[in-house]
Amino acid sequence: MSSTTSSPPRSAPRRRLAFVAVLVTVATLLFWVPWFGLFPPSAQWPWPVTVTSLLLFGTAYVAFPVLLVRAHGRRRSDRAARIAHLMLGVSWVAFAWTLITDVVRLVLLVAGVDNPLRARVVSVLLAVVVVVLVAHGSVEARRVPRVRRAEIVLPRLDRAFDGLTIAVLADTHYGAIDRTRWSRAMVAAVNAAEPDVVVHVGDIADGTVAQRRGQAAALGEVRASARFYVSGNHEYLSNAQAWLEHMSELGWTSLHNQHRVLERGGARLVFAGVDDVTGSASGEPGHGDDLGAALAGTRPDDPVVLLAHQPSEVGKAAAAGVDLQLSGHTHGGQIWPFHHLVRLQQPVLSGLSGHGERTQLWTSRGAGFWGPQLRVFAPSEISLLTLRAPR
Repeated sequence: MSSTTSSPPRSAPRRRLAFVAVLVTVATLLFWVPWFGLFPPSAQWPWPVTVTSLLLFGTAYVAFPVLLVRAHGRRRSDRAARIAHLMLGVSWVAFAWTLITDVVRLVLLVAGVDNPLRARVVSVLLAVVVVVLVAHGSVEARRVPRVRRAEIVLPRLDRAFDGLTIAVLADTHYGAIDRTRWSRAMVAAVNAAEPDVVVHVGDIADGTVAQRRGQAAALGEVRASARFYVSGNHEYLSNAQAWLEHMSELGWTSLHNQHRVLERGGARLVFAGVDDVTGSASGEPGHGDDLGAALAGTRPDDPVVLLAHQPSEVGKAAAAGVDLQLSGHTHGGQIWPFHHLVRLQQPVLSGLSGHGERTQLWTSRGAGFWGPQLRVFAPSEISLLTLRAPR
């Protein structure tokens, strides 16, 4: 009779090895591609400049993955997050524009400009572009979001609701940088617009309620006849159920695969909300997107406004005959040209789009930022939507 012995699963070590490999590869590209753009041998910079730059880039290259792990690992260090995220943003801008300025390098080559002048011109241009974009992006990320207005015609909307205004908040991402004052100013901007309904379509914070309570407190001062909230994918990294409960404590209606009906003179308008699609794999009991449950009990002729964090869920909304889906998640790309990568996962970046026979999707660029405290060519926003009945 043969005997067998069980061996421990190998999936966890393999995942860790794959994570380390990806992290090292990304860090190598983000730091050393820009270094070769700024300090190429062909530029013949004085040796103290080259040595100093190697020491600075080398130190950042080693520190970056360590800080990133401290920021998002078990320690969840806010201090490490602030530094690592800034490094990520600056290095991404430098990486992208190093590739773009290679076009200038080619033009100068064709024009007959020789090295070291050619290499130095490109290096200086790259440095100036990076400094300007990082400075601009930092200001854009920290400013109070502009109000972006749009009118949306819903063919099934009763004239009793014609002119109803909805302020859409998304992706506030309260996190490692204390933005309590920013939060108050954002809420003041919402209240100044005097919306009938305010919705927050997820990614309220990076961290637990205990960590971000102070930053989120201002949301309790939002003034509207109705306030609705749904979870985003980032809530599922830090106890989404607690955030749903906390928003309820602040006076918001948390739509956990549920709906509410607004009525005016016998006319009805349904606001439904679903958990983020990542909820089903989060381990939180009872979480996961369930559009059927959210719409259960509605009437076939009810116009429906659906809150769903990710635009990618619009296919389900169209199949269910939803009139308007409100989403966030994309940040409009946040740091150009990252929007090209976002488009690989999401159908749209921002604004109004049509899907199926009658479903429309509004995608907000979001009010805050995730990770790098930068927004480059993707300004933040508070969407103010005016619903219109057909004429």
